[in-house]
Amino acid sequence: MIFEKPRKSRRRILREKALQILYGNELNKENLDTTIKQVLGDVNFSDREFSLKLVNSVIENQKELENLIVKKLSNWELERIALIDRLLLRLGIAEMLFFPEIPPKVTMNEMIEIAKEYSTAKSGKFINGILDAILNDLKKSNKLKKSGRGLIEQSFHKKSSGE
Repeated sequence: MIFEKPRKSRRRILREKALQILYGNELNKENLDTTIKQVLGDVNFSDREFSLKLVNSVIENQKELENLIVKKLSNWELERIALIDRLLLRLGIAEMLFFPEIPPKVTMNEMIEIAKEYSTAKSGKFINGILDAILNDLKKSNKLKKSGRGLIEQSFHKKSSGE
């Protein structure tokens, strides 16, 4: 019996491309434009915009994103986390903060699935734990700005409406 891999969604592919750009940028800070052209060369304009917004959100807010991660690391230094995992955490948090139309659970699931493909066997659980803890903090501090039907769980609405 032959098993076919499920087809990746367009957004998953674009998130992976954003990861590739950020990875290239970490390794060679001077050639971001070249890396973008190489990675997104075959991507149409509207899809390119999603990846670029994601990349720019991570780069422009890197310190803030890392501060959120560091708060959730107990007895561990940020630099000791595998680069791919650090980038996926930054991507996930940036998507939660700066993409109001994407449900947080979708973001978390996407980062976990990408980790399974690009990182170690235990990375998915690690990323899930950190992103979940950060998501809870963002909800409590009202920094999570999501709009549209189904983007915030019902329990969050009940708690924020005076409970």
